[in-house]
Amino acid sequence: MLVMKFGGSSVANRAQIEKVREIVRRRSPRRPLVVSSAHKGITDALVAAARAAAAGHHDPDSVIERQRAISRELGCDDALLEPLYAELRDLLRGVHLVKELSPRSLDYLSSFGERMSVRCIADFFTRTGLPADPHDVFDLGFVTDSRFGGARPLPGFSERAKAAVAKLPTDRIPIVTGFIGKNERGEITTVGRNGSDLTATLLGAALDAEEVEIWSDTDGVMTADPRLVPSARNIPHMRFDEAAELAYFGSRVLHPSTLLPAMAQRIPVRVLNTNRPEHPGTVIEEATPPNPHPATSIAYTEDQAVVTIASTRMFGEVGFLGEVFAACARHEVVVDMVATSEVSISLTAKRTPALERTVDELRALGDVEVRDGRTVLVVVGQHLATRPGVAAEILRAVGDAGVNVEMIGYAAGSINLSMVVADAAVAKAVETLHRTLFDG
Repeated sequence: MLVMKFGGSSVANRAQIEKVREIVRRRSPRRPLVVSSAHKGITDALVAAARAAAAGHHDPDSVIERQRAISRELGCDDALLEPLYAELRDLLRGVHLVKELSPRSLDYLSSFGERMSVRCIADFFTRTGLPADPHDVFDLGFVTDSRFGGARPLPGFSERAKAAVAKLPTDRIPIVTGFIGKNERGEITTVGRNGSDLTATLLGAALDAEEVEIWSDTDGVMTADPRLVPSARNIPHMRFDEAAELAYFGSRVLHPSTLLPAMAQRIPVRVLNTNRPEHPGTVIEEATPPNPHPATSIAYTEDQAVVTIASTRMFGEVGFLGEVFAACARHEVVVDMVATSEVSISLTAKRTPALERTVDELRALGDVEVRDGRTVLVVVGQHLATRPGVAAEILRAVGDAGVNVEMIGYAAGSINLSMVVADAAVAKAVETLHRTLFDG
């Protein structure tokens, strides 16, 4: 079996969905299971409508008409989605009446994008010669915990999924919702924005797929963000750990958690371009050919905050760092980088209300300074820990670009070197690093 995931840009309109149909048709001998995102822009429109309803502006038709236009372009009967439209109207009206948008309600509203798209795509495939059926992934065993906005499948998912998929007709293509699930109470959950990648690899691992294909609008994983570096190139082969680091630190191609299920089952993940299906893309697997370049890729995460706690209590005191991280854990703040001296500790995290609450608590430990508008800039590569001079070359290149490095993270044996720079300096730093590491 082959699991194929198509992102929002790949299913944006009829022209794109026709490309998807032909790609799937060519792979039909490999028994594909297709995971689909919502049509491009629909989930954003759903979230906007939900927030507007909570603020007192009730306008379900704005998003419904947008979806209806795509459905009609595909030649679908208007009746196909009417039950979902009615459900969506009822839910938005409820949010509007109570003027409240809970995480549970937001997940429910966000789910409509995928639920509508798979029904349209399966209908279009069937009418144009490729028999297909739509499936909500929670009907295939995707029962999750109740962490709305970041749910994960409960134990037993693999067995449930295998049993459910085994009952599906073998002569029809299953078109399956990404991104969503249901908890044990039957409430709809989501695995997080852009989470259809994760749905695909979870299904791939559960079903012992030969491979998982992630189809988007880029030629696989690139050596840098092509919006900043036009000369960025495709990476033919990557190790799992390299790709996971890049996804976590801002690569726009993969969801951060995507690779964990594939890594556990050693299932290759291939990243491909819907608009150029003949391109080989990037294969991510456990073992790869040696990389001729000093590094594999450059990624970055903007809009970060650097929090520094300075206190003489740190000097020789047992447990101080534990108190800092305990405060972060209590407020569920994810820390990306950490640097310490004898009397201070600096950490980076996304600027959120949770971070504000953490900072208020940390003031009891010492003087706290928060600097906003920072980027965590990361160079990832298998040679960083083994080839002398690579780290020095990276720092020299950033310095030559006139960019100040405010903080560095580089663990023993690490495959990534992380730096904190100002948001405004990212483009210059990335361009110079790419020229040094890949164009030299």
